[in-house]
Amino acid sequence: MAALQDARAAELAEKVQAFLLPRGDERAVDVGTGAGALALALAPHVREAVGVDRVSELLALARERAKGIANVEFVEGDAERLPFDDDSFDLAGTLRTLHHVPHPERVLAELTRVTRPGGRLLVIDQIAPVDPLDALAVDRFERARDPGHTRLLPDVDLRQLFEANGLVLVHERQDVERRPLEAYLDLAGCTGDARDHAASLAPEGADAYTAVLGWYLLDRR
Repeated sequence: MAALQDARAAELAEKVQAFLLPRGDERAVDVGTGAGALALALAPHVREAVGVDRVSELLALARERAKGIANVEFVEGDAERLPFDDDSFDLAGTLRTLHHVPHPERVLAELTRVTRPGGRLLVIDQIAPVDPLDALAVDRFERARDPGHTRLLPDVDLRQLFEANGLVLVHERQDVERRPLEAYLDLAGCTGDARDHAASLAPEGADAYTAVLGWYLLDRR
């Protein structure tokens, strides 16, 4: 398990570096950091990385993973009310967080607020299918698998949020992830009757589940 986590962390760091092309002198914040995945992926490529989450147990895991890394720290805070001044960061990012919060528009507004003019935002999140009925089915499955899930946003809604905050899209991509269903349920700690119920709702049947992950890099003007 540790080797798999290390491999995934290295892969994420490589993808983030290639997508962002950071200069190396940025101060970056990872909002909704959880166990620190994005902050730790950013750390080798920026001057300083700060991870923020409201769950102290996850922050403890992040700090354990970050031992020996001098330029990363983790602080407790609410994504909708970040404990930072305006224009505090050159780069603000969030990874697989927006579909876990009740008000993603507030999180985007806070990400924008703490990013300096001329800085950039990185938003990575699973996106909803275009068809509303398909989107309802995916959300139903995701909530059964993980009660912390709220709602996936479609690409068009994300773009509207970016525009509402005055953000300019620099570039984007979509990664199609084919997830073995059993491993995906394991990842959420979904067991017993809840696991059986979630499996019955899987949009593509019992073997696998396809998710689309949107990557967006945005300028804060």
